[in-house]
Amino acid sequence: MKRVADLLERVTEWIMALMLAVMVGLVFGNVVLRYVFNSGIVAAEEIARLMFVWLVFLGATVALRHQRHLGLEILQSRLPFKVRRACAVIAHLMMLYALWLFVQGSWIQLLIGMETFSTVLRFPMAFYAAAGFFPAIAMALTVLANLWRIVTNQPGARIPGDPDTMLDHPESHGPAVAPPAPAGGHGDGHPAGRGSPAVAKH
Repeated sequence: MKRVADLLERVTEWIMALMLAVMVGLVFGNVVLRYVFNSGIVAAEEIARLMFVWLVFLGATVALRHQRHLGLEILQSRLPFKVRRACAVIAHLMMLYALWLFVQGSWIQLLIGMETFSTVLRFPMAFYAAAGFFPAIAMALTVLANLWRIVTNQPGARIPGDPDTMLDHPESHGPAVAPPAPAGGHGDGHPAGRGSPAVAKH
């Protein structure tokens, strides 16, 4: 299952890269044509807008799988494990409810968009609603899978505030600080002058 998810993620990233290249090429080319040749690509704005909408939602799907969305884990990290786990379950249930509302609303907009069309290219406006509908389903499956791992105590579960989860993002916690090395080569690990009287050499 993980191999299938990794393959889908890689395909999604390639699609996002292609969309970004098309969007940049159309926008840049349209600017050059407008200011140099006093012309332009009429459909460039519609295509670039559609690509941008899909990029946002596909990027949110990939970011959710890697726990890259913004979150405050200061409170969760100070809670006991059982309380932290209970908070994670409640948060995942709330996310599933919010994604269900998003899927429901996107489906309604998708049906409406099947009967309305863009101005230039005349493609169905449902293409915009589909950008929220399908990624929301993918995000709901991602949240549901992690919720199942949390409930069943699987080792791959990601719990906000958990030390193992926070170690996945060391860049957000500053550089690691090594403990001070023992001074004077004492075998007890304490520097000279702490816990024992200093011995003067003559």
